[in-house]
Amino acid sequence: MKVIGNELQIKGIVASIDRDNIDTDQIIPTEYLKSIKKFGFEDYLFDGWRYLDDGKLGISKNERKINHEFVLNQEPYTQANILLTRDNFGCGSSREHAVWALRDFGIRVVIASSFGDIFYNNCFKNGVLPVKLSKDQIEEIFKAEVGEMSVSLDSKKIEFNNTYQYEFEVEDNLLERIVLGLDDVDMTLKYKNDIKLFEELRKKEKPWIYADE
Repeated sequence: MKVIGNELQIKGIVASIDRDNIDTDQIIPTEYLKSIKKFGFEDYLFDGWRYLDDGKLGISKNERKINHEFVLNQEPYTQANILLTRDNFGCGSSREHAVWALRDFGIRVVIASSFGDIFYNNCFKNGVLPVKLSKDQIEEIFKAEVGEMSVSLDSKKIEFNNTYQYEFEVEDNLLERIVLGLDDVDMTLKYKNDIKLFEELRKKEKPWIYADE
């Protein structure tokens, strides 16, 4: 993320996957969910598409047979930080690993016409911005064959090819998570003083609740 002028922007290379209904199992298969770590999943992103062999947890991409026809294995898209796709991205199971894999690969923005609800919310918890555009706008971007794009978190706009500009909607409290890098714990700690005052008042009003402390 860069500060350009007075706006926060994510600017970079756009990789496109022209498919509807990409589910979380396609984003990261079940066999990689055994790890309880929250980082280190970049080599398993789109595992069934990026590789020609079967992988397993702990095996890096350097030990795999690469599918050079898949976009994320082609230059310059190996460095992509913006992903363009179509409808219902992130549908299927609720695994948070799907977002971890995108984030660990370097994807900071996913642009689609719709998202799976749980996946959408998981994105904001892990520093990935899901941008919803209309199907017509998505189609225009695909046809424009965009190489690079900038996404303004301040004005909530995306720009590419020096001419196209689309606005997107996202709740400010969700966007704050991306800008400040906050997770659920961080968001709760913002109100730690209010929580402390509430607990102190509660002890005075209902002391029997705390009798065993």
